[in-house]
Amino acid sequence: MTDWVLRLIDAGGYWGIFLLMILENIFPPIPSELIMGIGGIRVGQGRMAMEGLLLAGTLGTTIGNYFWYLVGHILGFGRLKPLVDRFGRWATLEWRDVEALDRLFGKYGQIVVFVFRFMPAFRTMISLPAGLFRMGHVRFLIWTAGGALVWNLVLAYAGFLLGQNFRDIDKYVGPVATACVVGAVLLYLWRLATWRPKG
Repeated sequence: MTDWVLRLIDAGGYWGIFLLMILENIFPPIPSELIMGIGGIRVGQGRMAMEGLLLAGTLGTTIGNYFWYLVGHILGFGRLKPLVDRFGRWATLEWRDVEALDRLFGKYGQIVVFVFRFMPAFRTMISLPAGLFRMGHVRFLIWTAGGALVWNLVLAYAGFLLGQNFRDIDKYVGPVATACVVGAVLLYLWRLATWRPKG
Protein backbone atom coordinates (compact mmCIF):
# COMPACT_ATOMS: atom_id res chain seq x y z
CA MET A 1 0.00 0.00 0.00
CA THR A 2 2.87 2.37 0.79
CA ASP A 3 4.24 2.25 -2.76
CA TRP A 4 0.80 2.88 -4.28
CA VAL A 5 0.22 5.88 -2.00
CA LEU A 6 3.69 7.22 -2.83
CA ARG A 7 3.10 6.95 -6.57
CA LEU A 8 -0.24 8.73 -6.39
CA ILE A 9 1.16 11.54 -4.21
CA ASP A 10 4.18 12.03 -6.46
CA ALA A 11 2.04 11.99 -9.61
CA GLY A 12 -0.78 14.18 -8.30
CA GLY A 13 0.88 16.41 -5.71
CA TYR A 14 -1.71 18.27 -3.65
CA TRP A 15 -4.49 16.79 -5.80
CA GLY A 16 -3.15 13.33 -4.99
CA ILE A 17 -3.28 14.12 -1.26
CA PHE A 18 -6.80 15.54 -1.65
CA LEU A 19 -8.08 12.46 -3.51
CA LEU A 20 -6.40 9.98 -1.14
CA MET A 21 -7.86 11.70 1.91
CA ILE A 22 -11.36 11.57 0.39
CA LEU A 23 -10.91 7.86 -0.35
CA GLU A 24 -9.42 7.21 3.11
CA ASN A 25 -12.56 8.50 4.76
CA ILE A 26 -14.94 6.59 2.47
CA PHE A 27 -12.85 3.38 2.48
CA PRO A 28 -11.02 3.48 5.86
CA PRO A 29 -8.40 0.76 5.12
CA ILE A 30 -6.29 3.49 3.46
CA PRO A 31 -4.50 5.05 6.47
CA SER A 32 -4.43 8.85 6.75
CA GLU A 33 -1.34 8.45 8.93
CA LEU A 34 0.57 7.18 5.91
CA ILE A 35 -0.83 9.75 3.46
CA MET A 36 -0.15 12.82 5.58
CA GLY A 37 3.14 11.39 6.85
CA ILE A 38 4.45 11.02 3.30
CA GLY A 39 3.16 14.52 2.59
CA GLY A 40 5.24 15.74 5.54
CA ILE A 41 8.31 14.00 4.05
CA ARG A 42 7.71 15.86 0.78
CA VAL A 43 7.54 19.13 2.72
CA GLY A 44 10.94 18.31 4.25
CA GLN A 45 12.30 17.63 0.77
CA GLY A 46 11.03 20.99 -0.48
CA ARG A 47 8.58 19.34 -2.89
CA MET A 48 5.45 20.57 -1.07
CA ALA A 49 4.50 23.47 1.19
CA MET A 50 3.03 22.65 4.59
CA GLU A 51 0.13 25.08 4.04
CA GLY A 52 -0.86 23.45 0.75
CA LEU A 53 -0.51 19.97 2.23
CA LEU A 54 -2.75 20.80 5.19
CA LEU A 55 -5.33 22.50 2.98
CA ALA A 56 -5.52 19.53 0.58
CA GLY A 57 -5.56 16.96 3.39
CA THR A 58 -8.17 18.77 5.48
CA LEU A 59 -10.49 19.43 2.55
CA GLY A 60 -10.23 15.79 1.48
CA THR A 61 -10.94 14.57 5.00
CA THR A 62 -13.94 16.86 5.39
CA ILE A 63 -15.47 15.87 2.05
CA GLY A 64 -14.94 12.15 2.75
CA ASN A 65 -16.66 12.48 6.12
CA TYR A 66 -19.45 14.59 4.63
CA PHE A 67 -20.29 11.68 2.32
CA TRP A 68 -21.17 9.47 5.33
CA TYR A 69 -22.91 12.37 7.06
CA LEU A 70 -25.18 12.76 4.01
CA VAL A 71 -25.91 9.02 3.97
CA GLY A 72 -27.12 9.30 7.57
CA HIS A 73 -28.98 12.53 6.87
CA ILE A 74 -30.83 11.02 3.89
CA LEU A 75 -31.71 7.89 5.87
CA GLY A 76 -33.04 10.16 8.62
CA PHE A 77 -33.94 9.84 12.27
CA GLY A 78 -37.60 9.14 11.51
CA ARG A 79 -36.83 5.99 9.54
CA LEU A 80 -34.86 4.53 12.41
CA LYS A 81 -37.78 3.55 14.63
CA PRO A 82 -39.14 0.70 12.50
CA LEU A 83 -35.57 -0.58 12.05
CA VAL A 84 -34.84 -0.40 15.78
CA ASP A 85 -38.15 -2.06 16.64
CA ARG A 86 -37.42 -4.89 14.22
CA PHE A 87 -33.64 -5.31 14.46
CA GLY A 88 -32.81 -3.62 17.78
CA ARG A 89 -31.80 -6.95 19.29
CA TRP A 90 -28.94 -7.24 16.78
CA ALA A 91 -27.88 -3.65 17.33
CA THR A 92 -28.29 -4.04 21.13
CA LEU A 93 -30.45 -0.92 21.05
CA GLU A 94 -33.89 0.08 22.18
CA TRP A 95 -35.67 3.19 21.01
CA ARG A 96 -34.95 4.91 24.33
CA ASP A 97 -31.21 4.41 23.61
CA VAL A 98 -31.63 6.07 20.21
CA GLU A 99 -33.45 9.00 21.82
CA ALA A 100 -30.61 9.33 24.34
CA LEU A 101 -28.07 9.43 21.49
CA ASP A 102 -30.18 12.05 19.75
CA ARG A 103 -30.09 14.23 22.87
CA LEU A 104 -26.33 13.66 23.18
CA PHE A 105 -25.72 14.86 19.62
CA GLY A 106 -28.08 17.77 20.16
CA LYS A 107 -26.03 19.01 23.13
CA TYR A 108 -22.49 17.78 22.50
CA GLY A 109 -22.42 16.76 18.82
CA GLN A 110 -19.59 19.11 17.91
CA ILE A 111 -17.36 17.81 20.74
CA VAL A 112 -18.09 14.18 19.84
CA VAL A 113 -17.27 14.78 16.15
CA PHE A 114 -14.10 16.74 17.01
CA VAL A 115 -12.75 14.18 19.50
CA PHE A 116 -13.53 11.17 17.28
CA ARG A 117 -11.31 12.68 14.56
CA PHE A 118 -8.32 11.39 16.56
CA MET A 119 -9.52 7.77 16.87
CA PRO A 120 -8.49 5.14 14.32
CA ALA A 121 -11.41 3.40 12.57
CA PHE A 122 -14.06 5.37 14.50
CA ARG A 123 -13.24 8.80 13.04
CA THR A 124 -15.18 8.03 9.85
CA MET A 125 -17.94 6.00 11.54
CA ILE A 126 -19.00 8.97 13.70
CA SER A 127 -20.16 10.87 10.60
CA LEU A 128 -23.09 8.49 10.04
CA PRO A 129 -24.84 9.09 13.40
CA ALA A 130 -24.08 12.81 13.09
CA GLY A 131 -26.20 12.79 9.93
CA LEU A 132 -28.85 10.47 11.35
CA PHE A 133 -29.38 12.70 14.38
CA ARG A 134 -29.57 15.80 12.21
CA MET A 135 -26.51 17.63 13.47
CA GLY A 136 -26.45 20.88 11.47
CA HIS A 137 -24.51 20.76 8.19
CA VAL A 138 -22.38 23.83 8.95
CA ARG A 139 -21.68 22.72 12.51
CA PHE A 140 -20.64 19.26 11.31
CA LEU A 141 -18.36 20.65 8.60
CA ILE A 142 -16.69 23.18 10.90
CA TRP A 143 -15.95 20.70 13.68
CA THR A 144 -14.90 17.95 11.28
CA ALA A 145 -12.54 20.32 9.50
CA GLY A 146 -11.19 21.61 12.83
CA GLY A 147 -10.44 18.13 14.15
CA ALA A 148 -9.02 17.05 10.79
CA LEU A 149 -6.73 20.08 10.62
CA VAL A 150 -5.25 19.35 14.06
CA TRP A 151 -4.77 15.65 13.35
CA ASN A 152 -3.35 16.25 9.86
CA LEU A 153 -0.90 18.79 11.27
CA VAL A 154 0.34 16.23 13.81
CA LEU A 155 0.79 13.58 11.11
CA ALA A 156 2.41 15.90 8.58
CA TYR A 157 4.81 17.33 11.15
CA ALA A 158 5.75 13.80 12.26
CA GLY A 159 6.55 12.95 8.64
CA PHE A 160 8.53 16.17 8.31
CA LEU A 161 10.60 15.33 11.41
CA LEU A 162 11.09 11.61 10.79
CA GLY A 163 11.82 11.85 7.07
CA GLN A 164 12.17 8.60 5.14
CA ASN A 165 11.88 6.55 8.34
CA PHE A 166 8.21 7.51 8.39
CA ARG A 167 7.58 4.86 5.72
CA ASP A 168 8.00 2.29 8.47
CA ILE A 169 4.83 3.60 10.13
CA ASP A 170 2.81 1.43 7.76
CA LYS A 171 4.10 -1.57 9.73
CA TYR A 172 2.55 -0.20 12.93
CA VAL A 173 -0.54 1.70 11.76
CA GLY A 174 -2.09 -1.38 10.15
CA PRO A 175 -1.95 -3.57 13.27
CA VAL A 176 -3.19 -0.73 15.53
CA ALA A 177 -6.18 -0.05 13.27
CA THR A 178 -6.87 -3.79 13.04
CA ALA A 179 -6.71 -4.09 16.84
CA CYS A 180 -9.25 -1.27 17.20
CA VAL A 181 -11.64 -2.97 14.78
CA VAL A 182 -11.20 -6.37 16.47
CA GLY A 183 -11.80 -4.73 19.86
CA ALA A 184 -15.00 -3.13 18.56
CA VAL A 185 -16.21 -6.47 17.17
CA LEU A 186 -15.48 -8.26 20.45
CA LEU A 187 -17.27 -5.54 22.40
CA TYR A 188 -20.28 -5.90 20.09
CA LEU A 189 -20.33 -9.70 20.50
CA TRP A 190 -20.17 -9.32 24.29
CA ARG A 191 -23.05 -6.81 24.23
CA LEU A 192 -25.04 -9.10 21.95
CA ALA A 193 -24.58 -12.07 24.28
CA THR A 194 -25.44 -10.14 27.45
CA TRP A 195 -28.06 -7.66 26.14
CA ARG A 196 -31.55 -7.80 27.57
CA PRO A 197 -34.33 -5.32 26.76
CA LYS A 198 -35.08 -3.00 29.66
CA GLY A 199 -38.75 -3.03 29.07
